[in-house]
Amino acid sequence: MSEQVAAGGAESGSAHPQAATASTTAVESHADPDAAVQGHVDSDAAVQGHVDSDTAVESYSDTAVHSYADSDTAVESYADPGTVMARAGQENFPVALRVLPKQVRQPLMAIYGYARLVDNLGDEYPGDRIAALDWAEAELDALFAGSPDHPVFNRLAPAVQRYGMPRQPFDRLLAANRLDQHKTRYADWDELLGYCELSANPVGHLVLCVFEANTPERLAASDDVCSGLQVLEHLQDVGEDARAGRIYLPADDMDRFGVSVEDLLAPAAGAPLRRLVAYEAERARTMLGRGRGLVSSLRGRARLAVAGFVAGGLANLDAIEAADFEVLGGLRKAGRLGVLRRLAQVHLAASTGRGQGAA
Repeated sequence: MSEQVAAGGAESGSAHPQAATASTTAVESHADPDAAVQGHVDSDAAVQGHVDSDTAVESYSDTAVHSYADSDTAVESYADPGTVMARAGQENFPVALRVLPKQVRQPLMAIYGYARLVDNLGDEYPGDRIAALDWAEAELDALFAGSPDHPVFNRLAPAVQRYGMPRQPFDRLLAANRLDQHKTRYADWDELLGYCELSANPVGHLVLCVFEANTPERLAASDDVCSGLQVLEHLQDVGEDARAGRIYLPADDMDRFGVSVEDLLAPAAGAPLRRLVAYEAERARTMLGRGRGLVSSLRGRARLAVAGFVAGGLANLDAIEAADFEVLGGLRKAGRLGVLRRLAQVHLAASTGRGQGAA
């Protein structure tokens, strides 16, 4: 996501981390968001290249799905909006939906539903994931042509029309999941941030669009928040991602701190890995801290919702730090009290003009 609000990181991938050494050309093309979108989300090329014209477009209930299950159960588990939203509590993109009016809550839920669905397809779909992502792209085509078919995209339609949402953020989320199918390592911090521009930042752009607050300055600040949340999710999922064949810790940082792939697969984090996690966590905290200015620039429910993004991230970083940066022995997530405490701090700082304070 991703998001994460969405959401959050990806755990799939068939290649072993040690075998995943992408060429410099591929690295550069995927670090640039526009290049990645153009390279992986071109409608005609993707649909023609990976899926037959009638395959996986109507719904997931085609040959690939039915070979996995005898009914539409597998389809519903990935496509049902209720199932998608039930996973919201596991993400690092919290939105204070209960305190928001229905006309705002619904589009935010629709955005999250799309991000979660695309992540599910890229991470967990039991059949051909490339074909499944092609299906999602075809559904996006239909959405922006004014004729969405699937319920997740039907729910998006009113928001797209009312707020004039651009297609690019949706394409970038899709591109991140395409990238996850073959790229399993990131050489350095800058390359990882290039991935975050696809997997996380688009969600913030869409949220600000709903609040009609998507100025260039706010979008830039939102990128810091969303990238920080994505890095946080990667830290929470270090072991799970490594077991799935993906590593989101920058390779040069792993080398500098003396961390090997085997260290990520251990039952408990050793001292070098803990030091590396502490280093990356501080980077994420700095990025989230920049989001305080974004919160201060907003008013009313928009301020409260975005403060929730920042506070949730800071609280979860607090939880990792409280565990002495041990991220392999269990999921380190903040409790409700920790999140509320951080929310009060962030919101109060914005209200009193101290929004640029330290995180």
